[in-house]
Amino acid sequence: MTSGDVARRGIPFRAMVPNAVTALVLCFGLTGVRFAIGGEWDKALGAIVLAGVLDGMDGRIARLLRAQSKFGAELDSLADNIAFGTAPALVLFLWSLSSAPRFGWIAALALAVCCALRLARFNARIDAAEQPHKSAGFNTGVPAPAGAGLAFVPIYLWLVSGADLFRNWTVVMPWTLFIALLMISSIPTYTWGSIRIRPAARIFALAFVALLGAALVVEPWLTLLAISAMYLATIPLGLASYARVKRRRATAAQTA
Repeated sequence: MTSGDVARRGIPFRAMVPNAVTALVLCFGLTGVRFAIGGEWDKALGAIVLAGVLDGMDGRIARLLRAQSKFGAELDSLADNIAFGTAPALVLFLWSLSSAPRFGWIAALALAVCCALRLARFNARIDAAEQPHKSAGFNTGVPAPAGAGLAFVPIYLWLVSGADLFRNWTVVMPWTLFIALLMISSIPTYTWGSIRIRPAARIFALAFVALLGAALVVEPWLTLLAISAMYLATIPLGLASYARVKRRRATAAQTA
């Protein structure tokens, strides 16, 4: 179909669905900032977490509907930058880092800037022929939605325990900087596609997902805290797994 045909017949509705979901990601991320300005911290986190759920759906919807486009890829990157970089940085600043005597805003900026740098690196490498991590089924560094979720760990702890210790900038600032560095690091981290479930364990996996969904409804902050802990635990496992892949590749190259 030529560009003239598209202009006359219009864009099919299915091509707009993934972009609409991506736009919702952007809207929910900024809505989280709006709730944070009003001091409604639970709603602020809920909005950004919902943005993360939608972000995990838009690409799959695009592939399912065969509606991938360069416009959608660019929109997705911009939405991720705002929803998982700028919005979490502002939430953390309003919640805790604003009380730091000097460098609270710098720490918040670090999270936003590192998220932008990570996304720029991803876009720059998207057509590269040599991508060792991607070809082995790994991400490079912590993805933006996961980074935003991990950055909120002090708020999860505060909401669960009520202890003001977790809101103190001396705790929040180093944690924010740590997560920012994880996002721009070259550490191999697992992707959803790299997870393989044995046929015999399929029923148990489905039951786990169902129970996890129920836990998110009943005890969202405790559940998100547990998910964050499990994700952090997979980082050293990912390092070890990728090291094995590299050894296998080196052995195969020597044999060849």
